Amino acid sequence: MKGPTRVAILGATGSIGQQALEVIAAHPDRLIVTALAARSRGEELKALAATLNVKRVAVGDDDLTALATADDVDLVLVATPGIAGVKPTLAALAAGKDVALANKEVLVVGGHLVRAASGGAGKRLRPVDSEHCALWQCLTGVDPSRVRRVAVTASGGPFRERALDTFASITADEALRHPTWRMGPKVTVDSATLTNKGYEVVETHWLYGLEYERIEVVLHPESVIHAMVELVDGSVIAQLAEPDMRLPIQYALLWDHQPSPAKHFDWTRERALHFGEVELERYPCFSHVLATARAGDQGAMVGLSAADEIAVARFLAGEIAFTEIAGLLRRGAELGAGAGKAPTLEEIVRIDERVRRELQPAEARA
Repeated sequence: MKGPTRVAILGATGSIGQQALEVIAAHPDRLIVTALAARSRGEELKALAATLNVKRVAVGDDDLTALATADDVDLVLVATPGIAGVKPTLAALAAGKDVALANKEVLVVGGHLVRAASGGAGKRLRPVDSEHCALWQCLTGVDPSRVRRVAVTASGGPFRERALDTFASITADEALRHPTWRMGPKVTVDSATLTNKGYEVVETHWLYGLEYERIEVVLHPESVIHAMVELVDGSVIAQLAEPDMRLPIQYALLWDHQPSPAKHFDWTRERALHFGEVELERYPCFSHVLATARAGDQGAMVGLSAADEIAVARFLAGEIAFTEIAGLLRRGAELGAGAGKAPTLEEIVRIDERVRRELQPAEARA
């Protein structure tokens, strides 16, 4: 009899990693942790490894590939933020491992490489984002030729009703108060600017092979419906669940439906669900991501992603205003442009490093 799936968690001390450990603890007959990694918080990681009796531990980015390709690993949960997740994702797929992907930037900067290595969403490449997990469930058993369009939903973040003329005064504390989801600081700020939702459109393109014209974003503040698929006859298939990341994490790890520690949907409670268009004036970062993606220059996407990391870090440090983030994203895309549709991994890394150098404050470059 086959034993439990042996899981490596890259980003074990972060929000996704911690919730994944809850899921794994709930299914000891199906899942076991054999490797843990984190980019920082090394003492916390070592204490966690000792508690779980895990021998393979990596702190920082250098050992992620070795950990992701280890013989005692079957499934790699990639939850490290940023471009650091690209190389171990590709290495794990090349080594025959399955990958549960919770890192948006992996597909944003290297989607063409990941799709070539995996064929897109499926058992080998399992989407962890609630929206993409929902899309997978909606599309199961559906003839692709019968799909007219798909939609991922967006809560709109903490500023969906805030007066636009006050955006320059938004503080880091305010941006980190997401009304629905519990996430790390980078993703939470990206949710406030809706950069993350632009990224999710790009992810949908690479995961499901859909043209950008068939991927839409719908404002849905309650975050109960996570994705919708419209068929050619007008029928719509939707996936509903309470907003709890443990649900898509569990589906990605088990690759089937099992009892879950996540909150269950109460369909006897009276509630209203609202839908609307994304107000582009309110979310210029969202517009920049979509425009860059549709232009088809993958180097520009790499530059934008690098700029986003720099911009969010500088905003959280109090160095720039919330309203300056969008300008840095646009500049990053300009600096990265010119690599064409399919840069190599080495070219992606070079573009990322160059854009980061250019966008650092002058004193940091000195």
